[in-house]
This record gives sequence, C-alpha cells and structure tokens, in this order.
Amino acid sequence: MSKIKSDIEIARKARLKPIKDILKKIKVPDVPEAFSPMGRHIAKINFEYLKKLKKRVDGKLILVTAISPTPAGEGKTTTSVGLSDGINKIGYKSIVCLREPSLGPSFGMKGGAAGGGYSQVVPMEQINLHFTGDFHAITSAHNLLSALIDNHIYWGNKLNIDENKIVWKRVLDMNDRALRFVNINTKGIAKDFVREDGFDITVASEVMAIFCLANDLKDLEQRIGNITIAYNKANKPVFAKDLNAHGPMTVLLKEALRPNVTQTLEHNPAIIHGGPFANIAHGCNSVIATKTALKLSDYVVTEAGFGADLGAEKFLNIKCRKSKITPSCVVIVATVRALKMHGGLEKNNLKEENLDALKTGLINLERHIKNIRKFGLEAVVAINHFIYDTNKEINVIQKFCKSVGAQVSVCSHWANGGKGAADLARKVIKICKKSELKKFNYLYKEQLPLWEKIETIAKEIYGASRITASDDVKKTLKTFETNGYKNLPVCIAKTQYSFSVDPKLVGAPSNHEIPIREVKLSSGANFVVVVCGSIMTMPGLPKVPAADKIKLNKKGETEGLF
Repeated sequence: MSKIKSDIEIARKARLKPIKDILKKIKVPDVPEAFSPMGRHIAKINFEYLKKLKKRVDGKLILVTAISPTPAGEGKTTTSVGLSDGINKIGYKSIVCLREPSLGPSFGMKGGAAGGGYSQVVPMEQINLHFTGDFHAITSAHNLLSALIDNHIYWGNKLNIDENKIVWKRVLDMNDRALRFVNINTKGIAKDFVREDGFDITVASEVMAIFCLANDLKDLEQRIGNITIAYNKANKPVFAKDLNAHGPMTVLLKEALRPNVTQTLEHNPAIIHGGPFANIAHGCNSVIATKTALKLSDYVVTEAGFGADLGAEKFLNIKCRKSKITPSCVVIVATVRALKMHGGLEKNNLKEENLDALKTGLINLERHIKNIRKFGLEAVVAINHFIYDTNKEINVIQKFCKSVGAQVSVCSHWANGGKGAADLARKVIKICKKSELKKFNYLYKEQLPLWEKIETIAKEIYGASRITASDDVKKTLKTFETNGYKNLPVCIAKTQYSFSVDPKLVGAPSNHEIPIREVKLSSGANFVVVVCGSIMTMPGLPKVPAADKIKLNKKGETEGLF
C-alpha cells in the first residue's frame, strides 16, 4: 500500500485559483465595492455588496451534523466540504459555510478544522492559524470591555458595581488551564482593588456568540450594549452600554464582521466566518455568512458542532429561530469506526471487523435520526468511508437505515473529493426539492418557562427522565424571567460525547438524570446558557499537544498541522 498523504501535504500540492475567479463562479463582480482581497486566495465581502443581495431569492439550506463524537472521529467538516463539491460536480451551484478554527484546538488535541483528504478548504495553513484576524478582533473587543469595567471601578465606581458580582471574564484564543482563575490588581497603584478574575477561551466569549447571530453592524452594536457585565450593590444588572462600551467594541469588530471567502480543493467557493463553541454556545458559523451564501447559490451546505444533540438542536432552536432560516434537509455523518465505539469497542480494536459491536452502536445513530424528525425534517445518513471498513459492516448500516426509513449514502469524499459524495448530493437535492411539503417545527415554544424548555430538551433529545437543580439555580431562572428574559431559547452546555452528562456513557442512554450545575444569562446573544455536568470554558492542553509536532521546515513551510 502506498503511503497515505497527510492533509497538509495534499493541501500544499493544490493549485489554488485567484480569489476573484472563485467569486466569479457565484457572480460576485470584480469591483472594489463587492469584495476586498486579503492576499491572493482569501477575500472579505463588503457591506455595500451585501445590501444589494437582499432582494434575491434564497437557495436551499442543508445542515450537516453527526452521531455523538468519539475519539475515532466522524469527519463532519470533511463531509460538508465533500458534499458541497459533490453538488457542484453534478451541475448545481453550492457554497459550503463553515466555522473558523480556533487556535486552542489547533495546537491542542483536536487539530485544525479545514476538512481532510481531498475534501478540504484552502489555504489550509492560514485558515487554521490567524486567517483574517477575526478571532483576534473578537478577543480585543471582549478584553476592551474587561478593561473598561476595572477602569470604571478604579475611578470611583459611579455605577456602584458589586466587585463580587462581576460576571465578565477575560478571554484568550488558546488552551491554557493556568488562566482559569487569576487574581488581579495584586500590586502597583491598583492594589486596593484586588479581585478574582479568570479567562475563557475566545470561542466561549459572548462576543463570539453575538458576532455569529448579528444581522448587521447596527444589530451587533445593540446586542453588545445589552451584555450583562455585572450586578450593582442593589443586585440590579449592569450592562455594557452603561459603560458606553458598545461603540468602541463595534469599531473593533467592523472589518471582522464581513464574511470571508476561500475555496475548496476543487475550486468551489467556501465562506468561513465565526466559530462559537458547540458545547457552551450555539456552535454555528455566522448568520451573515449563511444568509450571504443563500443569496449567492442554489444550495448552501453548513454544519453544526459536535453531534446532533448538541449541534443540530442549537442550530434549529437558536440560530434558525433568531435568523428566520430553515434547512431543507439534514445530513447525519456516521462512521463504522465510531459506531463500533458506541457499541463498546476500544479504539485500538477498530481495524478489526466486529458486527456485534457495530449493531449495538447503531442505537446512537437511531436516536439522532428520531431527534431530527421531531423538527419535521428528513435526515440522510452519510457513511464516511474509512479504508478498514468491510463490506459486511457497511451493509449492516445500510440495512439498518432502510429499516428505519432513512436514506443512506456511502461516501468516499476523503479519498475522491466531490466525486465521492455525488450520490449523497443527489439524495440530498431530491429531499430539498420536496421539502416544501413538510412543516418545520421548533422543539419548544418561546412562551414556555425556562425550566420547561430545559426539561423538553433533556427528555426529547437526551432521553433523560428528569432534570435536577439546586434552589439557587431555580431562583436564578425565575430572576431571569422576572427581568424579561423568559422568551429566550436555552443553550445546554454539557459533554459532547454522550446524551448524558457522563462522557463514558456511550450509545443512547435513557432514563438518566441531567443535573443543572449553573445557569448564565447571555443577554446580548439572547439565550440562557444551562451548564450541566463538568464543562470547561477554558480547556487545557493534553499531555502531548498537537503543538509538539508543529514547526517550520527548511523551506519555511509549516509541518505537523492537521
């Protein structure tokens, strides 16, 4: 067997086209008003041009999600890119819309997020590293607000902020557990204002969530102004607008809010913009990016973070509700390897055929299919093919999908690019064309109390029998409702590896309990974060991080990035 090329080797050998040629395929004119080049192969679309698109008819939206993640990997982003290339391959215009990768995972355990094999977005190195600087702008805007809070307190605290009730931490786009808890103002002229603070990773910032839900600059500024930063001595909320922070923060984000356009290895357009964490935020690319793509193509392929329980649920209940968009079809990515892990197999044994473990693990896929149908949507199962998969194992999944009435497609896009996802593309388009006959449903109504919304998700999506919380958590939820936030959607923060809060409980556990540890108000993003189990908003690095192998070679090229 010949040596399998790494993702970065494949990406480096690709002959990229000038970005103006990529934009020409979706009829974006080569004029200064339409876009601004960010080098030869990346561009930002300008606001002047976005305004001209508003009267155009939208294309169809396709959501790519997956079974519950495992260490074996599922290849959701790779499938999204492959599907979009596949749709273009069979004669339609398609744009893939993705999140921007965070430096934390890129140098940590997960690696980059630009697809893989022959289904990648490029230039891979720039996308996985600093890209167009959007995340740095978000980091700066967030930390400007932090600086303004402490500066206000230093100069007399006119707003009477309770220093023990400041809820706004600082952020950094890096995995660094040492920064989770820090003491500030311990020395120097501010030593009389010592307090405990901490850092989250940038993708966990409410500014990131707002950035990805805002419709335009005006909406962005208004949402930023509504961020709850602290509570005063009378226990009343203090907002970012009370510090006049929304103006300068928006200035820092002005250029970043324009969507970024790159290309796939097959020279099809890709819009990559924004990137909130999926287990503590809503985990989708920006609304601006998605809406732009819908105006420029027949079909838009986008993805939601992690498995369908964390990603698709939030995409449908939060992003779709806030932006008034609806997918016409959902693709659930599954692999033989991951399903065998859900069936109890260890990662070291995945290369061996094991039909019993596979059949046991199919219960996870079944739960996700049923959950998607609760929204009135039809799901297609994409089997992301690996070289060690056997025909018998593939047949088991195909027969199972047929038994539950779900379409299924075996995909080889990692090895064959768009050609390997052409069958999936045809099946997806067929469903999109008949989607008008079905009615999309949200899982819960806005008017429900917050507790009932959480309970609905826990029971309907996670298969739990009940939710539990302390009296303090219940009181906080009631306070949110009293303060006018009852109609907000809820964003569950929990492990991505299980339907339960126990990451080791694979498959599809039922009748378990979902304990609510704390609830947080994201008044700017307009949702309530519900923290269940042990979730870190500032991850740490693994024992051997990806950074251990990343370096420049003698040619000045990056090695070790994946």
